[in-house]
Amino acid sequence: MLKSNSTPVRAVAMWNGLLMRFPALKFFLALCCGLASGCSEGVTRPTAATVLSVKGTVVFGMAEQNNFQPVTRESRIHDGDMVRTSDGALLSLGLIPAALAQMSSNSEIKIEELRISKDGNQTEGGMRSRSARIRLNRGKITVLFTRRDRIGALFAIITPSVTITADSDCSFCVQSDGTTTRLTCARGNVYTSSSAQPSVAIGAGYFQQWPSGRAEPVAASDDAAAQIDVLDSLEIGNQLRELQSGWQKRRPF
Repeated sequence: MLKSNSTPVRAVAMWNGLLMRFPALKFFLALCCGLASGCSEGVTRPTAATVLSVKGTVVFGMAEQNNFQPVTRESRIHDGDMVRTSDGALLSLGLIPAALAQMSSNSEIKIEELRISKDGNQTEGGMRSRSARIRLNRGKITVLFTRRDRIGALFAIITPSVTITADSDCSFCVQSDGTTTRLTCARGNVYTSSSAQPSVAIGAGYFQQWPSGRAEPVAASDDAAAQIDVLDSLEIGNQLRELQSGWQKRRPF
C-alpha cells in the first residue's frame, strides 16, 4: 500500500519542482488556461454603424461636448453619438447587419447601443448575437430588419411616447415631433410598449399613433398618409438592400 501511494506523491513533487525551476513553463500553462476560458465564454463588445450613403449636410458627434463633424462614407458612428440631418438631407446606415435604416431630412437620432456577442476572442465566425438600440428625438426614420442567418438579432427604437422593437423580418417607418409618435408597418410585425398603453404587435398594412385614444392599430387603407408610408417603406427597403450589397462588395478581403 505504501508503495502504490507514494507514486502519485513523487509525481506531484517532481511537477512542482519543474514549475519552480522553469517559471516560463508556469506562465505558459496559465496563458493556455486563460485562452481556453476565453474561447468558451461569450464576449460582448461595442461596434459601430456603417455609412451606406449620405446626401446633403449630415453631422454627428457627442452632444454633451458639442463636437459635431460632417458624416462621410468613411465615418464610424458609435454609442453615444448624435446624428442630425439638415433640410433636404438623407442618410442610410447599417446599424448592424440585420438592421438597416434611412434617416429623412430634419431628423435627429442618438445611438444608444450597438453590440455584438462572439465566442471568446475569435476574429472570424463565432458570432452569437447582435443588437442595436437608438433614440429618435425628432423627424423620421425608415427601417429594414432582415435576419439572413440563425444569429440572434434585436433592434429597438426609443421615442418620447413609445419603444418599438423588432426581432424578425420586417419593414417600417417611425415619425416623431417630440410629442407625438407615429409608426407604420409595411412588412412583417413590429412590437410596441408604452407606459400609457399595453404592448401590441403591429402587422403589415397597419399604423398607430401615440398618444392616442385607440388601443388597436388602424388599417393603412383607411388613411392616405399611412398608405404613402407603406409604399415609401417598401421602396426604401429595396434601396437599403442594394446599398448594403454594394458596400459588402467594396469591402477589402
